[in-house]
Amino acid sequence: MGANVGIGGPQVGWFDQQIARRASAYLALTKIRIIELLLVTTVPTMFVAAKTVPSLGLVVSTLAGGTLAAAGANVSNMIYDRDIDAGMGRTQSRPLVTGAVTVKEAVIFAIALEGSAFAIFATTVNILSGALALGAAVFYLCVYTMWLKRRYPSNIVIGGAAGAMPPVIAWTAVTGRISVAAVLCFGLVFMWTPPHFWALAVRYRDDYAAVSVPMLPVVADLDKVTKHILGYSVIVLAISIAIVPVAHLGGLYIVAAAGAGLWFGARVLLLRQNRDPKTAMRVFSASIIYLTVVFVAMGLDALIRHP
Repeated sequence: MGANVGIGGPQVGWFDQQIARRASAYLALTKIRIIELLLVTTVPTMFVAAKTVPSLGLVVSTLAGGTLAAAGANVSNMIYDRDIDAGMGRTQSRPLVTGAVTVKEAVIFAIALEGSAFAIFATTVNILSGALALGAAVFYLCVYTMWLKRRYPSNIVIGGAAGAMPPVIAWTAVTGRISVAAVLCFGLVFMWTPPHFWALAVRYRDDYAAVSVPMLPVVADLDKVTKHILGYSVIVLAISIAIVPVAHLGGLYIVAAAGAGLWFGARVLLLRQNRDPKTAMRVFSASIIYLTVVFVAMGLDALIRHP
């Protein structure tokens, strides 16, 4: 009896380890850390749109649908980009490169994620939000990944539209329509995306050059790149203030948005002076903090003004 337990124990342990590895590989396909950032823009926007605390069920459904839709888009991106991922040091350990997940399995996974996302939106939120989420996923794959990314330095400028959709989806989840405030929230994230991504691309410019992906830092000198980052940062600050009257925001948001915008601009100016990968990564991290602060302040301001 003791011998059977001794044999079964390692077998069960091995089986559990295999399940954990598979689950980890599938999770890696979804680029969950990117999704976390996108969802930071969702809940605060729902508070602004509702002008009160939105229904918990609606928030959970919107977050679930948005997470699954974004995850499906990221899986599709990895399927198409598996050849260039194999050539970049930063991405060589991705599941489709290592063989931890097969292409067929990834395709089925992506379809299941997008189908589940639309089903959640259609049954618990509304059709418009579901259509926008599905449209963003298709745009990310077909327009950014398959068309722009490998051909044009403006790839992320246009392709960033997919990642800017969560605030619009959040707004339509609450109101059932698209408003000027929703468009400005979209514009804020849309214009934030290039400086955010270009800072990262400065750090990994050699990787992108090795696989012939024409990210701006690959095809332009760093003086031009940092000028572009600074210019977009100024536009982002302007949009963040322009949101105030149309979204009926107040002093808390204004102070936070202006302060965060100036702080982020100061970090970009440091990159203008020190055009090195380490400083670029500081700007990349600062951009994440900036977006989080602005949208959290937006939600808090709406909550305080409309309890």
